[in-house]
Amino acid sequence: MNEQGSMKKVVRVGGVPEHFNLAWHLANENGLFTQEGIEIQWQDIPGGTGAMCKALRDDELDIAITLTEGIVADIISGNPSKIVQFYVNSPLRWGIYTGLNSGIDSLSEIEGKKYAISRYRSGSHLMAIVNAGTLGFHINPDDFVLVGNLEGARKALANNEAQVFMWEKYMTKPLVDKGEFKFLGECRTPWPCFAVVATNKIIEQDAALLTKVLEVVNQSCYALKFKELEATHMVAWRYQLKLADAKQWFSELEYSYTEEIDEVQMVSIVNDLKALGIIDRIPALEEICYEPNIVK
Repeated sequence: MNEQGSMKKVVRVGGVPEHFNLAWHLANENGLFTQEGIEIQWQDIPGGTGAMCKALRDDELDIAITLTEGIVADIISGNPSKIVQFYVNSPLRWGIYTGLNSGIDSLSEIEGKKYAISRYRSGSHLMAIVNAGTLGFHINPDDFVLVGNLEGARKALANNEAQVFMWEKYMTKPLVDKGEFKFLGECRTPWPCFAVVATNKIIEQDAALLTKVLEVVNQSCYALKFKELEATHMVAWRYQLKLADAKQWFSELEYSYTEEIDEVQMVSIVNDLKALGIIDRIPALEEICYEPNIVK
């Protein structure tokens, strides 16, 4: 975070280049941040939550929109950041895919196969562990293949260097429709899927600025959700989705709209993450969440 001139405050924000973040882009394009004296410098992070965790640690971002499970695990491991609110309350629908040359036709055949993941502690990594546990097996650490992002996974599956890959269902559906990926099934997160995360640095230096950013985003989410017809066409056009898929995704989407973090819900989330082996201890909520926003 820095100031540009005497008035405008610059905030560096990162997120995946996916439909979930449309509300941020619309707020930016429509000048809603500018009206508040804020300049949002947006960075697309195709490497996902693992890459955003690294950018937060390296002071390359002030705010990131990350997967809940990934950021909780990374904060416990020393990331100097806090969850300041949930962004999307609805679960993420993870598609489970294989390549056309893998010889795999069903979920019953994926045990012991190589898994493409963007980074360690990314959603593609952690949700693979969750899904394996649901199916009754464990993934050998040597069976994870680092691919960086979706493009890397496409190459790994095409070359059969990995046989299994998990990514957001609707963003990968075009690859299924054109026959590049084979869809095996899906796995839903049992918690709100996206959180807004801020570094301790911006929290300590300008909490009021952070609050204003969140207010603008929440207003943009509300406005987008209640323009369903216009929004679904926009999602389909911007993210190259079939209109029917954009409508289905949007009908399932539930934004948070609020900075309040429910204590009971957060306790449930960390207990679930511990039970699934994603984290190895139960943290105090103040360790992972911005304390003024925790509603007891």
